[in-house]
Amino acid sequence: MATNDVESLSARIRALREQTEARGETFYQGPSRIDLASFPPKERWDDWVELDSRAWPKRVEHRSMLVPTTCFNCESACGLLAYVDRDTLAVRKFEGNPEHPGSRGRNCAKGPATLNQITDPDRILFPLRRVGARGSGKWERVSWDEALDDLARRLRQALVEDRQNEIMIHLGRPGEDGFTERVLAAWGVDGHNSHTNVCSSGGRTGYQFWSGIDRPSADFANAKVIYLISSHLETGHYFNPHAQRITEARERGAKLIVADTRLSNTSTHADVWMSPWPGSEAAINLSIANYLIQHDRFNRAFVERWWNWREYLEAVHPELPVTFDAFVGVLKQLYSDFTFAYAAKESGVDEATLREVAELVADAGTQLATHTWRSAAAGNLGGWQVSRTLFLLNALLGAVATPGGTNLNAWNKFVPRPIHVPPHPKVWQELSWPVDYPLAQNELSFLLPHLMEEYGKRLEVYFTRVYNPVWTNPDGFAWIEMLLDEHKVGCYVALTPTWNETAFFADYILPMGHASERHDTHSYEQYDGQWIGFRQPVLRAARERLGETVTDTRQVNPGEVWEENEFWIELSWRIDPDGSLGIRRYFESRANPGQKLSVEEYYAWMFEHSVPGLPEAAAKEGLTPLGYMRRYGAFEVARQVGQVYERPVPAEELDDVHVDDHGRVWTRAPKPASANIVPTGDPSPDDEGRRPVGVEVDGAILRGFPTPSGRLEFYSATVASWGWPEYAIPTYIPSHVHPSKLADGQMPLISTFRLPVQIHTRSANSKWLDEIAHTNPLWIHPTDAARIGVRDGELVRVTTDLGYFVVKAWVTEGIRPGVVACSHHMGRWRLGDVGSKGMMRLVALRRQGSRWTLDPSDGVAPYESADPDTQRIWWTDVGVHQNLTFGVHPDPISGMHCWHQVVTVTRAQPGDRHAEVYVDTARSREVFHRWLELARSAREVSPDGTRRPRWLMRPLKPTPEAFRLPTSATASEPTRQ
Repeated sequence: MATNDVESLSARIRALREQTEARGETFYQGPSRIDLASFPPKERWDDWVELDSRAWPKRVEHRSMLVPTTCFNCESACGLLAYVDRDTLAVRKFEGNPEHPGSRGRNCAKGPATLNQITDPDRILFPLRRVGARGSGKWERVSWDEALDDLARRLRQALVEDRQNEIMIHLGRPGEDGFTERVLAAWGVDGHNSHTNVCSSGGRTGYQFWSGIDRPSADFANAKVIYLISSHLETGHYFNPHAQRITEARERGAKLIVADTRLSNTSTHADVWMSPWPGSEAAINLSIANYLIQHDRFNRAFVERWWNWREYLEAVHPELPVTFDAFVGVLKQLYSDFTFAYAAKESGVDEATLREVAELVADAGTQLATHTWRSAAAGNLGGWQVSRTLFLLNALLGAVATPGGTNLNAWNKFVPRPIHVPPHPKVWQELSWPVDYPLAQNELSFLLPHLMEEYGKRLEVYFTRVYNPVWTNPDGFAWIEMLLDEHKVGCYVALTPTWNETAFFADYILPMGHASERHDTHSYEQYDGQWIGFRQPVLRAARERLGETVTDTRQVNPGEVWEENEFWIELSWRIDPDGSLGIRRYFESRANPGQKLSVEEYYAWMFEHSVPGLPEAAAKEGLTPLGYMRRYGAFEVARQVGQVYERPVPAEELDDVHVDDHGRVWTRAPKPASANIVPTGDPSPDDEGRRPVGVEVDGAILRGFPTPSGRLEFYSATVASWGWPEYAIPTYIPSHVHPSKLADGQMPLISTFRLPVQIHTRSANSKWLDEIAHTNPLWIHPTDAARIGVRDGELVRVTTDLGYFVVKAWVTEGIRPGVVACSHHMGRWRLGDVGSKGMMRLVALRRQGSRWTLDPSDGVAPYESADPDTQRIWWTDVGVHQNLTFGVHPDPISGMHCWHQVVTVTRAQPGDRHAEVYVDTARSREVFHRWLELARSAREVSPDGTRRPRWLMRPLKPTPEAFRLPTSATASEPTRQ
């Protein structure tokens, strides 16, 4: 095709997109609306005909039903269409769902690779129970009834004996918007644990202290300037939906700025790439902010209107008049030291580049879209200030929920109210929310082995749900020691579709469904709108289209693979068969009282009562709301949500109103019921019990933000009053890998990046992805390689606080000098003859007291299985499990594990083998205590006698009584051993 033809076609597509979006409709990229069909039209999803390309020159037709579901291989929840063969009722392939508003029919490699997972010859198909000692690798098949009865007996006994805190469910990527949380609430248990403090709590914390909402939602598609910290095009959260919109913005002329120490794929597309010293990103952000402030290029009207500057002046500068001009004067003084020269010294990025970035940001105005998530915020001590200082730029420019700006996820996300909402638990789980970390954004899950040791506590039943803490978390040998000790963990249950490193130490392995074998609802921030997606068992939906009745996913899934929703309902029913514990009622049918709630009724009720517009859209097509979601898999609830904080509060919400000196408005009117139960901050009532409802601005009562002040909190009174006044405003906290903290020969090791196709903890068994990416070498700059005396591909020993690992060197200029990097998303291993033989290296674990060695085999090789492709494996390397050698680094404020490690890199020693790991867990205890000393316990800093500020977000938020600090050491507040 000639260049002018391409340009003409592109112009036609752009024009069509603009016309479509002007009508308020979703535009689907591709030539389908002009000449060709890029997606099967939904009218033909019942009987879609394709030719078998492999049968050419013969004409062989395949007839399929196209059934929607959503991908389960990252948090994007992109839409999938399962092609179900009409003759065999087997899934032939997965492609994108064009009816999905977020992904719009386009998927990364992980979506189609779902087919590998459901046809995986090594997957777990039946419930298993260990035989012999825990971790011995011997298993027997058991029935679901045997497993359920044993677990129900253990759980009921713990509940009856008031041992609620001995029950814990540890979630990986949830993907179900709170179903498991509600199960635990029904049990009266504060046992929700998550992976979030090894993932994104650092990023979340900065946003929550600003806005009361813990995630950004950038309107990339309409931005003038996009500023990313790390590589969100290919490896960040929501990378596919975001990448689409970032690419569209760049086609329209938007500038892309990327701050990433590595030369990521995103960095290669940037107009400006900065490779900063790890942890200096906040200093860079503050130098840009200083430029905006000193040159009066910030949005004065927005700052005056929506920042809590009055509160700041009264608390910190009582000697000054409470005027905006006085605040601006203080603001200029506050950040005057954050010059380009200072930021250049801290980061290594030259002043000219910093000035160029500042000019671009200033010119963006309200069309500045920014994003950070893991990366710097997750890697560094004080990393939460990276997101806090990044959002400072939006707050200065007024680019908050504007077209092309950065919104907040709670306003671009829809979580429908379910049929039953149990009350909050009356207990507090100190093993997840220890008193030493009162401001922690999420559960301190990665500290569980250390906290159990510290407090002398145990768990009766511990579940992991699609999670793999031995491999994913730092300090994995401490987890193995905990799981091997039956006095600490009475019964460990791994809910997983595939073998993983933690499941090897389970008492029960219960097979749960993949993306096409389970029900979930989900909604994520991907543009300025709200959508809800529906993950469903596709073979169930296909059979129902053919007129069959399916009441249990085990009727259609392979083997006896079950879905979690049905599992939790059945388990809860068996815990409380007669309803005497008050649990059963939350799992009963409303249509048929006394009978068990079915997943069909659960979702039918939700879609009919809690998703605005869905019943009407369904009726137009002669469908029920559930039928609509089974047919199309997604529904757009709203678009162009915009500035929710500027909306007037309705008069019916204003009763006996009280307005304080800063304009915060309280009301006695009850909070209206909302179909959307998306979590946000929850500011406390006033002294007379009125609830906060808005903010008075220029005589009008507007909705504002879910913060104590109702405004964007430049000054966090929460941070100040809970023991950290020095960090109450956006500032720079030098990282634990700051150059001043390194000894000679030490380097920062970055592990907070993902390989583009790695599917994290869900499975090591996706042959198409394994072939693309299967190793994680150590990125090392040529100057460092020369100093160490190592060449590309040679082995190096990387020594950490706990031990060492042996890895291959990749000598590249894609990493800045003085820093090394190794992705922590490879290095899978197995014990014995189970697991993925194509992606999990066979190892032996050797222990001498506290000293552990992971002794690897040579690697992987072709093997015979039901899948002929396993005999075509051409690679041998699957990387190294470096996380085992990482000590725990809990940030004292956010609670985030600070992933960056201080390491020494040397040539491998004689006898070192690739992927070998050595760790001394006695050292891991020392590292835990060293970082614990940085914390400021609620016992010492709580201003009101509570464990934690109640307004902050928290899953399964307990009752107010449970928030109170005990007056003495009791069972509810452990005593350190």
